Amino acid sequence: MGRILAVDYGRKRCGIAVTDALQLIATPLATVETHGLWDFLEGYMAKEEVECVVVGEPRQMDYTPSESERYIRPFLSRFKKVHPRIRLEREDERFTSRMAMQAMISGGLKKKKRQDKALVDATSAVLILQSYMQRMEFRKNVSDEESSNRA
Repeated sequence: MGRILAVDYGRKRCGIAVTDALQLIATPLATVETHGLWDFLEGYMAKEEVECVVVGEPRQMDYTPSESERYIRPFLSRFKKVHPRIRLEREDERFTSRMAMQAMISGGLKKKKRQDKALVDATSAVLILQSYMQRMEFRKNVSDEESSNRA
């Protein structure tokens, strides 16, 4: 079983999070400058088996794509061409930056540390990954329940 990797894609920086090999726990991996994202991903995937990449999907409150989606699309197209065997998923990322900030406050981080945008980006990637994992677990449970009801 390969890892699941999440990307909180930004114009300047990308937060990266990853699961353990059993896909149980999401942890921050890194924050990289967007122009260095490909080199980082290629290096990481050369060392670790990655089964799925989840990319945050920025949306407006009415569910329409946000302005930043236009910067993400070229990355998605290139990823599909370069890595056709790795599953590529999207996950709603609304409020992840705000939730990341709240998590850091709750965790007792000092104001100076909370102003570190790289830390916010990596934490946002963890939240995107956790949200994806919860959604997949919910789908699995519903599917299992439907299967047992048919039996």
